[in-house]
Amino acid sequence: MARLGALSGPVVRTGYSLVGPRSRYSGGMTDSRPENGAVPASTKNLVLALLAYTVARIALVVAIGAVIFYGGRAVGVDVPFVAAAAFGVLVALPLGLLLFKPLRLRVNAQIAAVDARRQAQRDDLHARLSGREN
Repeated sequence: MARLGALSGPVVRTGYSLVGPRSRYSGGMTDSRPENGAVPASTKNLVLALLAYTVARIALVVAIGAVIFYGGRAVGVDVPFVAAAAFGVLVALPLGLLLFKPLRLRVNAQIAAVDARRQAQRDDLHARLSGREN
């Protein structure tokens, strides 16, 4: 039974790695050496990229909330902390997508790389279990 979309889809070039459709016939996917400028596919790199993106987004929410809270006090308006935090989240959501696009693309590329590596390992295991070793 064929997987839906296993051999179709456009190839996308991000700033970090080449991400394309999954294919059982793409040789060298388990090679530990990265392509030119690509980040190696490891769970550690994925966790670090995700941590950097998350910390940046949380810092943006805190900064915007502080600007609203203390900016209101500076002009003589008492803004409740909960209101400043809520507006900080609402403003930071779309702003974070724009400001931290390179971090987001890095996380996406790492997810795709780890997924491709796991898929290649899974395909290799299935091939070895069915007796079709290379």
